[in-house]
Amino acid sequence: MLKTNCIYIILAVVILSSSMWAESAEAMLKRGNEFYIEKDYNKAIEAYENLTEQGYESPELFYNLGNSYFRIGKLGYAVLYYEKAHKLAPSDEDINHNLAFVNLQTVDKIETLPPFFLFEWWENLLALFSVTGWTIFTYIIYVLLLGIVVLYTFASGSFIQRLTVYGGLFTVLLLALSITILAVNVNRENNVKKAVVVEQTATAKLSPDNKSNDAFIIHEGLKVTVEDHLSNWIKVRLEDGKIGWLTNDNIRII
Repeated sequence: MLKTNCIYIILAVVILSSSMWAESAEAMLKRGNEFYIEKDYNKAIEAYENLTEQGYESPELFYNLGNSYFRIGKLGYAVLYYEKAHKLAPSDEDINHNLAFVNLQTVDKIETLPPFFLFEWWENLLALFSVTGWTIFTYIIYVLLLGIVVLYTFASGSFIQRLTVYGGLFTVLLLALSITILAVNVNRENNVKKAVVVEQTATAKLSPDNKSNDAFIIHEGLKVTVEDHLSNWIKVRLEDGKIGWLTNDNIRII
């Protein structure tokens, strides 16, 4: 009996703590929004960053941080947080608009070959939802398939059975596609790391050594792919294939 009461007490404390944290996070976000409206962008950033340091994530928070950093002229951090917001809500029009706009302000314009249209369609399909969104979509299709199976089992007429067979085949194909897209996105989430240059100018080295020759110079706001890391050095690859080493303070992981 005593053990059961202890469990109830622990659960109550956990639930109460979660509720208080949710209220605190909402209050901090509201305070940051008030600072932003008052055009006190530095204080808004401080309030928003306090939330990120405590592990809070949301498209609204990252979007507001991007707006605040853009207002004080920190282009790299603006791109960083717009990218973070886009990662959580890839279909949000406001986030995509601001991200596209701020990318136009960056110094570096990396020339790449235009992708084959089928690859472009595939990438657009992958970016239609976040990992969470594709997970929910896959689950919905799976439940729909189970419903079709049940309907087929209890259907009395041959027409309904044929209809459920065709519907089931289409749903199976859709489920297979959804699972594939989800698997690709999860793999990218876990294995492909992107970063944004946050310093106004960053000099990449040919090797992780300050005495090494310069590989190239890039500027704030440029998005790069993280290839490797060694101590306080990170190996990055540009869209045109160039590879170099930057110190940790030059970039931030998305």
